[in-house]
Amino acid sequence: MSLHLHDVTVTLGRGDSRTTALRSVTAGFAPGVLTALVGPSGSGKSTLLAVAGALLRPDSGQALLNGTDLAALTDRERARARRERIGYMFQSGNLLTGLTAEEQLLAAASLAGRPPRTLRARARALLTDVGLDHRLSHRPDQLSGGERQRVALARALLLEPELLLVDEPTAAVDRTRAEDLTALIARTTRQYGCVTVVATHDPVVSGAADATLDMLDQAASAATPV
Repeated sequence: MSLHLHDVTVTLGRGDSRTTALRSVTAGFAPGVLTALVGPSGSGKSTLLAVAGALLRPDSGQALLNGTDLAALTDRERARARRERIGYMFQSGNLLTGLTAEEQLLAAASLAGRPPRTLRARARALLTDVGLDHRLSHRPDQLSGGERQRVALARALLLEPELLLVDEPTAAVDRTRAEDLTALIARTTRQYGCVTVVATHDPVVSGAADATLDMLDQAASAATPV
């Protein structure tokens, strides 16, 4: 498994507000490696995640996930890749109000066209892996910020993604929880062997990463080992 971006350029906005978010970015990301995207707001971290996650089509260049150019797929093919090959963990967790922790994962299975009953055991195993075996029946409003992020991580891993994309995972938690959550993301990356890319401002995350990509140096040819 691997992710390679080759000569990716993305422009956003129109007219006078048009800006270049990514300019000829080339970078490689390896399986089982946690790579942190670092740089100030506006440096293109979220845009890179969107391109890598088939959420945004670049103006030019390639986004190769195990040899498949996500940028060249049809809209239907890109939607299928997002469902079946890519896991997302957003800053807010994006959990569904009213569903328990276990139901969050089973709902994701259903949205991907998989019978929830066939993934119930895996859902419970993942929630146990992230330390929430005692919180299976708790709803988001009954969970702490760190617990909600753990549910989001388990949900992102449910369908065994080739690529895990994480956006500012520690923004809403305190330092102790940030360290715990970062360690968990690193451990699960190695355990499941997925390509993991994290956009972050947090030195706790970047310090724990196996590699970093400084978005201010968009001519970088690869992520730089720490």
